[in-house]
Amino acid sequence: MTEKSDTKAVTVTILDKEYVFSCTEEEHHDLIRSADYLDRKMREIRETGKIIGSDRIAVMAALNISNELLAGANSAGKTDATVSQRIKGLEAKIEDALYRSRQLEI
Repeated sequence: MTEKSDTKAVTVTILDKEYVFSCTEEEHHDLIRSADYLDRKMREIRETGKIIGSDRIAVMAALNISNELLAGANSAGKTDATVSQRIKGLEAKIEDALYRSRQLEI
């Protein structure tokens, strides 16, 4: 397990809002790439004008990305357990960022 001292704070911007995550140096590139991808997906959804509200946009983006991930995993022959584990890890990071964001608003 990684020591807490090996982590650093990384700020990403998603749909014009900043979020701070803690990650290791090895995770930094993937975190930035993932945040950029999520930002692009959320902007695409927002630009359609069919969905209003950042919470709803985030849920729709999450569903679309999950669908892409599952479709890719099935075509690549990966197990559902591996995909499920990765999704749970991403969900935990998102929940942590949202919690921290709410704390900053208070």
